[in-house]
Amino acid sequence: MEYLTFEDHHFAFLDFIEKAFQEDMPDGDITTDSLGLSHKVGKAKLVAKEDLVVSGLDLFKESFLYIDPDLAFRFHFTDGDKVLEGQIVAEIKGNLLSCLKAERTALNFLGMLSGIASLSRCYVDMTVGSRCKILDTRKTTPLYRQLSKKAVEDGGAQNHRQNLSDAVLIKENHIRAFGGNMAATIKQIRSCYAGPIEVEVTNLEEVKIATKCGVERIMLDNMSNEEIQEALKIIPDNVETEASGNMNLDRIASVAHLGVDYISVGALTHSAPVADFSLLFQWD
Repeated sequence: MEYLTFEDHHFAFLDFIEKAFQEDMPDGDITTDSLGLSHKVGKAKLVAKEDLVVSGLDLFKESFLYIDPDLAFRFHFTDGDKVLEGQIVAEIKGNLLSCLKAERTALNFLGMLSGIASLSRCYVDMTVGSRCKILDTRKTTPLYRQLSKKAVEDGGAQNHRQNLSDAVLIKENHIRAFGGNMAATIKQIRSCYAGPIEVEVTNLEEVKIATKCGVERIMLDNMSNEEIQEALKIIPDNVETEASGNMNLDRIASVAHLGVDYISVGALTHSAPVADFSLLFQWD
């Protein structure tokens, strides 16, 4: 079994691919199978139909090999590379009837992940000249999180926490659940958890409370640029800052240059357009 490596852990995707093909071919490919052919040799070229950042090439390749392990591949790019419209990303040689069966599932993986990487790169490009880093969120399609977060990294952005077990992030409803007192909530969690604590704030009064409680990072949620600027005057230099909420491409540059350490963007994984590729067949 092959593994796709993600920094400190591994995500086995063979079972993931198997389930994808069970969805697409529960009883085989009746169109291709009805041709009555068992073998048809040729080549196929994977071509970018737009400028993009590629991600998911391992998953693309393994999808084809799941159907036909005898297919041969030649890649001209690696994950994280920028590809221009019309460039050939990869070439496949072998039984093209197998490629017909694997094509859509493989391209679905590749298009989704490259779309995330491409959008991530757009956001990262808007922070040039600042110290700000772009973060993703947990707003991912269920079961696609590790794949999506790898694509975010391929686009040059960084991962926030992977899951709820990964780090503490105190939000408004946690504070309400504990009685509505931010300081008391932070104190309670600090008594049970020795790692860094991040707390979400929505106004300057909450910023003041959070700084007095000694948290390691403060998330400035849904604040205007003017409010963020005022908050940064209050927050000590040793406390990290993260802007979040209503962060779109039109606004990113202005927020980044205010001096925040991070901007978290849910759109990277929940609203990225699918990148457009074509698989062009050359039948022998």
